[in-house]
Amino acid sequence: MRLLLWKGLIISRMMYNAMKLIRKGKVKEVYQKDDGTLEFIFTDNVSVFDKIIPSAIPFKGETLCRTAQYWFRLLDKNGIKGHFIEYIPPNRMFVKRFNIIEDYDKINTKTTNYLIPLEVICRHYAAGSLMDRIKSGKITPEALGFEKGHVVKYGEKLPRPYLETTTKLEATDRELEETEAKKIAGLTDKDYQGILDAVLAIDKIIGEEAAKRKLIHVDGKKEFGYNEKRELMVIDTFGTCDEDRWWDLVSYEAGKVEELSKEFVRQHYRETGYHEELMNARAKGLKEPPIPALPDNVVKRVSELYVSMFERITGEKFR
Repeated sequence: MRLLLWKGLIISRMMYNAMKLIRKGKVKEVYQKDDGTLEFIFTDNVSVFDKIIPSAIPFKGETLCRTAQYWFRLLDKNGIKGHFIEYIPPNRMFVKRFNIIEDYDKINTKTTNYLIPLEVICRHYAAGSLMDRIKSGKITPEALGFEKGHVVKYGEKLPRPYLETTTKLEATDRELEETEAKKIAGLTDKDYQGILDAVLAIDKIIGEEAAKRKLIHVDGKKEFGYNEKRELMVIDTFGTCDEDRWWDLVSYEAGKVEELSKEFVRQHYRETGYHEELMNARAKGLKEPPIPALPDNVVKRVSELYVSMFERITGEKFR
């Protein structure tokens, strides 16, 4: 029996080593299988402000992987196509592969089977970086649907969902106007609107499911690709504690905003002064300061948050 187990382990490792690592992101590794599909391996890394924090978070990779596959399955039941194929416990999944075209000039309105080089953010409440831009005057209350002169407060529900796009394949995410977003992604007006409509449809599902478990879905990002028939498909991951922001519904109704995503990790770096130091360096084109590790008590709290949020978002037990 031991010999069989040992042989099985060797074969498993040989198959794993035979796969080609094609992308090592901030929180997951992407391998290409022999059949052309991809394998996502979710790590225990956590990133904020486009920085990987030098602190591993126990169980984070597993919770993200399991949460993502939960949403893919639910969207499929609702007729929304995704690239998800199979979940491999505890922290891996197989997905359909799309071509990554970094040269925007090689993408046009007839290109097929490619990753659309955009991230679409949908915001339902005033929070995070949106609040920073409101305070700085970069975004006016009127642009969000408020009346002229309205003073936006943190945690306030927006009159309508606020959609914006950023780059996906560039070193640092860059905000895009609609015209440039369509140009670099090879999208017609109809294509672009179809993506926005898909985001709103997905967020409607997420919001309804979250409310059942006393959660508020504050905001989140989505990514897409076109298959061989140029049919829109949701790709990567979404609806997790990394891509999305969540608040406790009961606390919110009592007048308190209780952060239930990695937002409180961002707040940790704001409170310690690192965020301000980083933003000043970026604004002046200076060398960016390395991000410090998290204290042990914060690591423990973050790990517990990811586990508890997996259970609240999906309604499933972690163990």
